[in-house]
Amino acid sequence: MPELSDEEQSAIAYLRSPVAIRERCQQVLALAYSDQLPHFAYEARKLPEVVEYVAAIMRQAYPRLDMPWHSRWRHFHAGGVDRMATLTQRLASLEQAERARCCFDLVIPSVLLDAGAGTQWRYHEAASNTAYGRSEGLAVASLHLFLNGLFSSRRDRPWQADAQGLQRLTEARLAQALQVTSHNPLVGLSGRAALLRQLGAVMEGAPYYFGESEPRLGHLYDYLLAQTNGGVLQARHILLAVLDSLGPIWPGRVTLGGVNLGDVWRHSRVSGSGQTAGLIPFHKLSQWLTYSLIEPLEDAGVRVRGIEELTGLAEYRNGGLLLDLGLLRPKHDEVLAHEQPPDSEVIVEWRALTVVLLDQIAEGVRATLGLSAYDCPLAKVLEGGTWRAGRQAARERRPDGSPPLRIVSDGTVF
Repeated sequence: MPELSDEEQSAIAYLRSPVAIRERCQQVLALAYSDQLPHFAYEARKLPEVVEYVAAIMRQAYPRLDMPWHSRWRHFHAGGVDRMATLTQRLASLEQAERARCCFDLVIPSVLLDAGAGTQWRYHEAASNTAYGRSEGLAVASLHLFLNGLFSSRRDRPWQADAQGLQRLTEARLAQALQVTSHNPLVGLSGRAALLRQLGAVMEGAPYYFGESEPRLGHLYDYLLAQTNGGVLQARHILLAVLDSLGPIWPGRVTLGGVNLGDVWRHSRVSGSGQTAGLIPFHKLSQWLTYSLIEPLEDAGVRVRGIEELTGLAEYRNGGLLLDLGLLRPKHDEVLAHEQPPDSEVIVEWRALTVVLLDQIAEGVRATLGLSAYDCPLAKVLEGGTWRAGRQAARERRPDGSPPLRIVSDGTVF
């Protein structure tokens, strides 16, 4: 890491916190309340309708209201297939800590591959003779990539993701493994391949997180285990480790003191002190990864606390729900007429409103279903409700189920 001033260190620490995400997004909502945003209007009268829509979907999907955590592990069961049984069987002879490392080795690349796939791509799974698209398709594909040793440089240890294995992953090899062809195109393929190769390079320069000898993603488990206090780990510490260890992999982002800030963007109407002025952090993939690391940690005996500090995910399903149900209304035709780059104020504004409105929706859903914040934290509302509701709302309105707002994707943000 570059030599940083105290001011720079303080600014980076703030922008990497869930507190900063909520505070900056609340600024945008405050502007919406007074109708001072350039691109979106907030239709507060629609909030009860959105809450009821989400609550109905949660009742349908989970009649006993036993929603699991929002995480990548749900997608490995796409189509009702218990693919984890295969993984469990292959790892059965390993000690508990090594099983946890292997789960880290699987889920980290799977999350990083989980940016929008586009509407045309499908992954055909031979065992189930079923084709899957979008997040589920990428999850199923990444599991098979892992089981086939694509992320490992060692034939004797195929079920790991190490620095050498990731760095030798070419775009052509990834395309073949993901069944990409001219008739089955995947949005952002080159960006995904570059991201995984960059991940391998970053691991070699970060022995603190990934180990000095044969760096592998699974060693992040050992780092997090060392951060526990009485067997308890705070969720924000997982997020901080993810942001600090993986920060350099993100391409073309805002930097501060030479440090890549990742999923942090500018908006002209947002204030802030010092070098954080105008910046809104989201850390969508990093929080998605944090949510997804909780289960292997807990399976290994670590108790994760403070999960409610994490925020909702600013992505096209959650955000699309708000547009499709009219909670957010575009103020001009350009919002929906053209593809928008992720650094555009249209996208930044939309994502900020999505984060803070997810908190309001979660509160309303709990009241509607008679659940407490303890029994139904945000992470369960995301899994049981908003993400699922966003997909259903899209399918009801567009034959291909695409989001209402089109985003220029390089495979590293959405």
